[in-house]
Amino acid sequence: MLKDFRAEKFDIIVKAGQSNCEGWGYGDVAAPYLPDERVFALNGDGTVCLAEEKVWGNRIRGNLAHTFAQRYAEEGFLREGRKILIVEAAVGGTGFSDGRWGLRGDLYLRLLGLLDTALSLNAENRAVAFLWHQGETDALLNASYETHCKNLSALCKEVPRACKNEEIPILMGDFLPQWKELNPIISEPVVRAMRAVCAQTEHCFFVETDGLLSNGQKTGSDDYIHFCREALYELGRRYFDAFRKAVAQPRLSSQEKGRV
Repeated sequence: MLKDFRAEKFDIIVKAGQSNCEGWGYGDVAAPYLPDERVFALNGDGTVCLAEEKVWGNRIRGNLAHTFAQRYAEEGFLREGRKILIVEAAVGGTGFSDGRWGLRGDLYLRLLGLLDTALSLNAENRAVAFLWHQGETDALLNASYETHCKNLSALCKEVPRACKNEEIPILMGDFLPQWKELNPIISEPVVRAMRAVCAQTEHCFFVETDGLLSNGQKTGSDDYIHFCREALYELGRRYFDAFRKAVAQPRLSSQEKGRV
């Protein structure tokens, strides 16, 4: 029998951007994510299901939102009688430079539709966090600092309105360290733009990725752009640490915000 999700009250975690946010990390982990009856996912096709790791071929793909949701529930943010709904809006290989994530882009418009679906399921549903990881496509297309600042700032200004939460924490992570080392010239202006937008935008926080490994480093493949599964687990925890600081100190100074 199909479940009627209109009876559930959800705290909504929005996950948007490209492949590292979508989740393309592989490799063994010490404690694999186990499905939790409190944590659901709204997929890109509008279906709702229990949140689970995806399988590609015979490999399991990690998802940074799973460990974020675990910490959110474990540390008392999920009130009794409520559950978590992860909006899966990320799509690999997409950016601003290819027209996909601008405010008139198809993926942003799809995001608005998914958000409307999530919020309209129940009048008590609320968006609580916006997890963004994107920029590799723009770097590969040689986006300038000024252009990425303009595009990302416009997105961050619209997110609170779209989420119907003017104080929603917007959290965005740095690139994979190995990929930055291999591509310093093209990655530097995009990362610098992300840091600047976080420093200048209320409720927007930058998440560091120091020490996290790629699929290549973890599994021996030639994939140096994607965080491995273990790294995605840790990245989700780092996103949550930024979220916790955001809700504890919603009006940090520009200097403080740049250090999250």
